[in-house]
Amino acid sequence: QDHAQGFTTWEGYVDWRNRPAIKGCHGGAVAASFVLVVEILENLAYLANASNLVLYLSKFMNFSPSASANIVTNFMGTAFLLALLGGFSSDFFSTYYIYIISATIEFMGLLMLTLQACIPSLRQPICASVNRNIPCKEVGGGHTAMLFSGLYLVALGVGGIKGSLPSHGAEQFDENSPQGRKHRSSFFNYYIFCLACGALIAVTLVVWVEDNKGWQWGFGISTVAILSSIAIFLLGSGTYRIKVPTGSPITTIFKVLVAAFSNSLFPKNSIGNVQDTRENPENTTEISEDEEGHREQGEEIQTEMKDLKFIGKATVRNTAYPSLRCTVKQVQDVKIVVQVVPIFMSTVMLNCCLAQLSTFSVQQAATMNTYIGALKVPPASLPIFPVIFTMILAPVYNHIIIPFARAVTKSEMGITHLQRIGTGLFLSVVAMAVAALVEMKRKRVAEQSGLMNTTEPLPITFLWISLQYLFLGSADLFSLAGLMEFFFTEAPLSMRSMSTALSWASLAMGYYLSSVIVSIVNSITGRFQQTPWLYGSNLNHYHLERFYWLMCILSGLNFLHYLLWASRYKYKSTKPDCERGRDDNTTSEA
Repeated sequence: QDHAQGFTTWEGYVDWRNRPAIKGCHGGAVAASFVLVVEILENLAYLANASNLVLYLSKFMNFSPSASANIVTNFMGTAFLLALLGGFSSDFFSTYYIYIISATIEFMGLLMLTLQACIPSLRQPICASVNRNIPCKEVGGGHTAMLFSGLYLVALGVGGIKGSLPSHGAEQFDENSPQGRKHRSSFFNYYIFCLACGALIAVTLVVWVEDNKGWQWGFGISTVAILSSIAIFLLGSGTYRIKVPTGSPITTIFKVLVAAFSNSLFPKNSIGNVQDTRENPENTTEISEDEEGHREQGEEIQTEMKDLKFIGKATVRNTAYPSLRCTVKQVQDVKIVVQVVPIFMSTVMLNCCLAQLSTFSVQQAATMNTYIGALKVPPASLPIFPVIFTMILAPVYNHIIIPFARAVTKSEMGITHLQRIGTGLFLSVVAMAVAALVEMKRKRVAEQSGLMNTTEPLPITFLWISLQYLFLGSADLFSLAGLMEFFFTEAPLSMRSMSTALSWASLAMGYYLSSVIVSIVNSITGRFQQTPWLYGSNLNHYHLERFYWLMCILSGLNFLHYLLWASRYKYKSTKPDCERGRDDNTTSEA
């Protein structure tokens, strides 16, 4: 095109006006910096309400502690699970447009919640009972419909943003140069740093406003924040390079799996290897002049295909259904996705532990002395401890630990993605053990003080709860950044946004699993005791310490499961992406 004449363009990328992206004008650190600022505002808008939502539901909507906890975990789980939809849409359309649409949806949801908090007739009257054992009348009817409509519009918007924004930022760097890949790795570290910056403002300023000035102001701040993030994102439009979509990743996965299943049930040719696909004149294009240079790559592909024989059957030459014939590249893409699934599943338990930070941990702190000197700290501000630690550790990790590890290991990564994820999983085991010990101490103080059935704060500082926040916050720092970079770098080029969204889907499944475990624990313990472990409106009568010990044991077993799969995993992205894509195209077109 005219505007690109005389300039070197980025192959496979366009600008926001759908013109070829130009090197030196589009992409790079400046473009990524807009993404990082947007993430601060977006996470502020989301976390300001999510971190304190359990108290809003219990105090202003009159839900019980366990019901409030389940509503919050289901809400947060849905938001993160919808990141898969956001990632899929980003691969099919573009990260740029999906972010704008998703942020607008979140704005609409926050606006509904703000109106409900502002207008007394749209919410439940406040319950003034001083006895913890007397439940209040829960919200119902139209009030419930408005509450959940607003919440799940926010969840839909958050999902779209989480599925598009990290990939949009990572795509601004040149993955075909070592320096570009290092900058991309730094981007993921600073993405976590910006998550923490937004969280710091959310759990301090906004939570204080919610508790002292009213929830209408808290929701209002979140609404303004997400609206500002849209404006800033649009301001950076001229600097972005946007990946040209290459089709639906879901279609590719579905086609390969159906073809493999079909060829297994109705075989027409027992030989289904890569060589057949290339030798059949009907299924190959002209071979390039550097065919000999790619022979070793072809042999490597054949070896890899044998690792997953079932999926390899999708490349059968004489398939019973010609429309299902798949190229080697398509099968390779699906094979990579299948191989990362066990790693993905191993992180779900960690996120199940993280779910406790937004539910039971906040409720524990609400029963304790929340003063630091003369300053009264809202219980929902407890995440400030892991947030500050993350803000300190992220730059230290990026500028000190990683360079040192690279110098010692003589490798580009220094610390591998899987080592980083494993560190996070181990810390989650420690965190649950600490949580159980702290809860035992809290209940002992309640019993000794004779305050089991009152709303009076216990004579024990809430800073004890900060210990489990510290360990789980550290676990989140190691695991989330490692997961996002792992999925982005290992994923096929056409599936990067969707694969990166698996990091958030793991969070979603963790929140859902938390609700399931609570329900199962109550069901089983209710059969053998008069009252289940986690039932009623009085947290002091819960057996929360037993629940935390159960989580500790499950996390330990999960860590062993992770070690099994991580030790067997072979990194695929050892070459620059341009070389991998070129090799795929040479050997796999059909």
